[in-house]
Amino acid sequence: MTIREFKMPDVGEGLTEAEILKWYVQPGDTVTDGQVVCEVETAKAAVELPIPFDGVVHALLFEEGVTVDVGQVIISVQTEAGAATAEQAPVQEAAPAAAAAPAQEPAAAARQPVLVGYGVSTASTKRRPRKAAGTAAQNGSAAPAAVAAPVAPAAPVAPAAPVVPAQQNGNGQSAEGRPLAKPPVRKLAKDLGIDLVSVVATGDGGVVTREDVHAAAAAALAPQTVAAPAAVTVAAPVAASAPAPVQAPVAAAAERETRVPVKGVRKVTAQAMVGSAFTAPHVTEFITFDVTRTMKLVQELKADPDLAGLRINPLLLIAKAVLVAIRRNPDVNASWDEAAQEIVLKHYVNLGIAAATPRGLIVPNIKDAHAKTLPELSEALSSLVSTARDGKTSPADMQNGTITVTNVGVFGVDTGTPILNPGESAILAVGAIKLQPWVHKGKVKARQVTTLALSFDHRLIDGELGSRFLADIAAVLEHPRRLITWS
Repeated sequence: MTIREFKMPDVGEGLTEAEILKWYVQPGDTVTDGQVVCEVETAKAAVELPIPFDGVVHALLFEEGVTVDVGQVIISVQTEAGAATAEQAPVQEAAPAAAAAPAQEPAAAARQPVLVGYGVSTASTKRRPRKAAGTAAQNGSAAPAAVAAPVAPAAPVAPAAPVVPAQQNGNGQSAEGRPLAKPPVRKLAKDLGIDLVSVVATGDGGVVTREDVHAAAAAALAPQTVAAPAAVTVAAPVAASAPAPVQAPVAAAAERETRVPVKGVRKVTAQAMVGSAFTAPHVTEFITFDVTRTMKLVQELKADPDLAGLRINPLLLIAKAVLVAIRRNPDVNASWDEAAQEIVLKHYVNLGIAAATPRGLIVPNIKDAHAKTLPELSEALSSLVSTARDGKTSPADMQNGTITVTNVGVFGVDTGTPILNPGESAILAVGAIKLQPWVHKGKVKARQVTTLALSFDHRLIDGELGSRFLADIAAVLEHPRRLITWS
């Protein structure tokens, strides 16, 4: 029998890591080529990973909830002898060689795609040699156990939780004295303002892990939490007659706060929004108008037997109105090429629909929405929303959007100033539709009223064009017959 390893696949799109959301198999389970063994979340979407060979699960190397770098072994499988390939080498042969002489590992053979739809990386995974006086010398007998854990044939061990306390581990360094860490970990340290030289390494071969960086960041904040001068200053006036309670906020500080790691979709969304806000000059305009006729049309379409089974709602007609307005103002459908210093006009519309999911906000888009009929647009919207809620939106579904619609009205919000989805020219926020007093035909009546807010990139869209575009969207929704006369 042979032990074969399955590594976190290269998922392309510039992604370097993924979080294991759920294991579908356990040690001892039989697996077959193509069987999905786990679900992982990249920075863009949740993806199911199929195993590329037959066998019996030997060990799961990481627990659910752990973020794993691309190229790391996540599961080992016991297969028939002779079934190993150059990419999936037996653990019994590879592990001793790596432990004894990491600098002399043979060059890896060309890797093959292990996940349909994704490419592979040609970079070598060989680590640089570490100094002779490394982690093992400082940790005594405990360090070798931590190094061997990922390939031990016994119980699966997550490198994120080493047995040896961090204070007792040494830092692994290259021959040049530079701390060993992968690019994503170095970026994390830079973002958190942590010097890798001061971080205690607990990873295999003295490599600094993400958990090590987070631990260093937490340690740097610990003295501030203990002292907590701000908490004492704020609490003192409230409890001036009873000095003892003043210390309560300090002692209970850890219990009064919860820290949630930002990763996956939420992390990428945060980074994208910061980049967009400080790259594209945003302008936001608003318009409030009467949508009573559109709401009546929604009810009529719901009763139309030709549209039976389709999801008809205000968002459908709003999306259609946006497409009609783009047709009348095609220059709004563009992007900015910074390298070439050019405006790229798009002759297609990939209409983004912002969707709130348990994993965070994502913006999948309807490809070639401009060419779809109303029933086709309804089907595409329904599919997009259900896929997003199930967490199954693929990275491709979120790429190459041109203009986005975000419906904040479903939360009872009147309007907002939305931030552009990176690379797009505009985003329309749809406010709540409410009965309000409105002047209609010279009399004040109760009418269905809403507010639209359009944010756009002022490099692409000037005030005149943006105003015309927003006014056209409102005109269509105020008099929906224009869906026909303006098309």
